[in-house]
Amino acid sequence: MAPEDSKKSQRIGDRLVEQGLISIDQLNVALHEKQKSGKMIGQILVELGFVQESSVAAFLSESTGYQQFDPKKTMLDPDALALMTKKDVLKYQAIPITVVQDKNEFRVAMVDPYDVLALDKLKQFVPRSFEIIPFVCQASVFSDVVHRAYGVTTSIDGILKELAGDKNAAKKNMDGLSEEEAYSHPIVRLVNAIVFEAVKMGASDIHFEPEENSVRVRNRIDGDLAVSHVIHREYWSGICQRLKIMAEMNIADKLSPQDGRFNMNMGGREADFRVSCLPTVHGENIVLRILDQNASIVPIERLNFSEHNMKLIGKVLARPEGIVIVTGPTGSGKTTTLYSMLNAINTPDVNIQTMEDPVEYSLQGIRQSHVRDGSGFSFGEGVKALLRQDPDIIFVGEIRDEVTAEQALKAAMTGHQVFSSLHTNDSFGAIPRLIDLKMQPTMLSGSIIASFAQRLVRRICPKCKAPYQASPEECRLLAADPASPPTLYKGAGCAECGGSGYKGRLGIHEILYVDEQLEELIAANRPITEMKAAAYKNGFKNMAEDGVAKVYAGLTTLDSLTKSVNFADRM
Repeated sequence: MAPEDSKKSQRIGDRLVEQGLISIDQLNVALHEKQKSGKMIGQILVELGFVQESSVAAFLSESTGYQQFDPKKTMLDPDALALMTKKDVLKYQAIPITVVQDKNEFRVAMVDPYDVLALDKLKQFVPRSFEIIPFVCQASVFSDVVHRAYGVTTSIDGILKELAGDKNAAKKNMDGLSEEEAYSHPIVRLVNAIVFEAVKMGASDIHFEPEENSVRVRNRIDGDLAVSHVIHREYWSGICQRLKIMAEMNIADKLSPQDGRFNMNMGGREADFRVSCLPTVHGENIVLRILDQNASIVPIERLNFSEHNMKLIGKVLARPEGIVIVTGPTGSGKTTTLYSMLNAINTPDVNIQTMEDPVEYSLQGIRQSHVRDGSGFSFGEGVKALLRQDPDIIFVGEIRDEVTAEQALKAAMTGHQVFSSLHTNDSFGAIPRLIDLKMQPTMLSGSIIASFAQRLVRRICPKCKAPYQASPEECRLLAADPASPPTLYKGAGCAECGGSGYKGRLGIHEILYVDEQLEELIAANRPITEMKAAAYKNGFKNMAEDGVAKVYAGLTTLDSLTKSVNFADRM
């Protein structure tokens, strides 16, 4: 046994003694055995019955700072598994979990995260710039996972070929499968592989769409749906059943809409899935909404607000009381903007409480609650309860009804900052919408600080962005002289963006800040046309103007902008 290895074993053993997990005598026996066998000290202690394997893994995780690997909650990435052969995995006692390209990380489950030699050898399987991130794995778990991962096909194409060769596999009932049976079943592996692929691609939603002779799988990426796979119809019953089991739905009920959710660790990345099942003429249509629990709150400065709008946000957040509304359709980034504003004012001297449906992301230092309409705990009732919790700032996920609107505005008028969202076409639409919910104009005028509206558009891929001269039609939309067309930008298409010319999304915004003049117009319940005239006179900039500025800046294309933003006001 090498001297350094001996010292490492002694250090680990001493720490286990300090924590009271083993005695000094037991450590000495284990060290003596190690000299003869060369096995890891933790493995020897477990084999001798001196300590539980789970205790050793917990100790290694705590002492190294590495996460523990849980095979029941962690899905292995088929692409990562393909990087190493089973022989390599056994040689280095490390199995791939996933490759995180944007962080240059190769995540592996290891029995001994202290094995410096193995960690160094693992670098041969990924580019030099990548860091090896170990997860602590129990020895017995490791053997089981290796057997499962390398004993079956895990790629989507491979699983489909396997299913084609075994017609009975797709017909096997998914309910009541043991963990071992579930992992080896091709339908389970197919669902896992499709979901993992979508998460890796950055999809926000996965659509499983049964048709007459096939099942279409589409992923929503950067706001647009694209077909990822077309699967034979005969596999749909098993796929549907598996998804419903994961979401804890009633698999026997095929005639009623159902909602569910499940959590999955995708190679060390926690993700929540909200599942919607809807009967159609060709079978149950299932949509998965992906909520990445590892996503960090984006600072407000990085949400692509213009300089003009950032100044308005500063004024909005400085107001000690009143209500701020963010409007837009589903999927327009309202929650991201609201969370970022809450994060900007989240200091130790204030109490921030939320009422959401559901809680999408965990916010450090903020008390978050979710409504349960079925049990009578609605947004309106929730806000009433929040007001008894001594809050300074309240976030109401959405104003859906008169009760919620009334409670939110009352809170805003009694010394609280309130943030919420509405579904309206633009920032002005929040005012008549709240009045429709029986809010008195005088009450509204004294409580509303600002109304935001926003959309998400596709961002030009920075790797393949190239300039070009605007076409006559683009000049018309931009109110530019076609005789002297402006320079615009678009993505030529490359490997980085998958040939689409786009990579990611950015926000297009407008902020209606309610000044004294607008307060008076709202209180008098004047027409929206008068409010718009007053706002524009005082420098209001609509979404079309904000978007055009971002087109000229080379951030997005006019084509993407016109699909999301109404140009009527600009025209």
